[in-house]
Amino acid sequence: MRKKVTVIGAGNVGASCAQYLAESNLCDVVIFDIIEDMPQGKALDLMQAAPVRGYDVTITGTNDYKDTAGSDLVVITAGMPRKPGMSREDLLNSNIKIMDSVMEGITKNCPNTMILVVSNPLDVMTYRAWSKSGLAKNMVFGQAGVLDSIRMRTFIAMELNCSVTETQAMVLGGHGDSMVPLPRYTTVGGIAVTELIDKDRLDAIVQRTRGGGGEIVKLLKSGSAYYAPAAATVKMANAVLNDRKTLLAASAYCDGQYGLKDVYVGVPVVLGANGVEKVIELKLDDSELGELQKSATVYKEIIDGLAK
Repeated sequence: MRKKVTVIGAGNVGASCAQYLAESNLCDVVIFDIIEDMPQGKALDLMQAAPVRGYDVTITGTNDYKDTAGSDLVVITAGMPRKPGMSREDLLNSNIKIMDSVMEGITKNCPNTMILVVSNPLDVMTYRAWSKSGLAKNMVFGQAGVLDSIRMRTFIAMELNCSVTETQAMVLGGHGDSMVPLPRYTTVGGIAVTELIDKDRLDAIVQRTRGGGGEIVKLLKSGSAYYAPAAATVKMANAVLNDRKTLLAASAYCDGQYGLKDVYVGVPVVLGANGVEKVIELKLDDSELGELQKSATVYKEIIDGLAK
């Protein structure tokens, strides 16, 4: 029997997630949205693309949480998108209400699923989803560092005029302006990027990575990125559904790792069939560790200020 993934939210990110999931033949897909008939229309459109695109899965659109029952994984993309000049944190008040509503529907209809959060502000929303889910901490995680890392990989490939597939990057911390790109753990063809790019240019790439989402928001002028976030999400779904034990950066619950407690933030993890199977503690220097702890503090303060 094929796995089942529900995507909550049929906007640009959610629809792109559904498309990439279908095209990878990973699972059957349910697209949920509160807008009447919209997810049904997108699901039917995707089904009609299957004969040409070569996937053979079932895609269902729904406005009823009952259709999410039996999901192996729920991907939450629902929420207000960022607008020009708006930070991820500005989205908090609107999106926390949306997350609470989503979790009510999910916990009632598929209480044993895993949850992958994409909604912003990402780390706070992931904590909120876990706190409302009743699930073990390892079963709820957020898509953060994967997206930030592939953005950094893209900028490095552009700088060196090399294949992006030869690049690897590691970006930790919150999914926002306080994220912590790690050039020491970033390579091209196995060679440390610090050996290939001058410090000034590398610093510029780090800053562009931090502002990667905002750059796209400014260019689009309405809405935010969706192709890369969806691609990063499906990479994580693949790790879970196929038990790949993939080492990547994700927003995961920290219980003492890196000196962090009771907070979701981007850290290296092993992701597999049991969700976050291990948090990897890299050997960070004092500056890197300080930046990571400072980034986590931003979200810890927000979490502590939320009504339960």
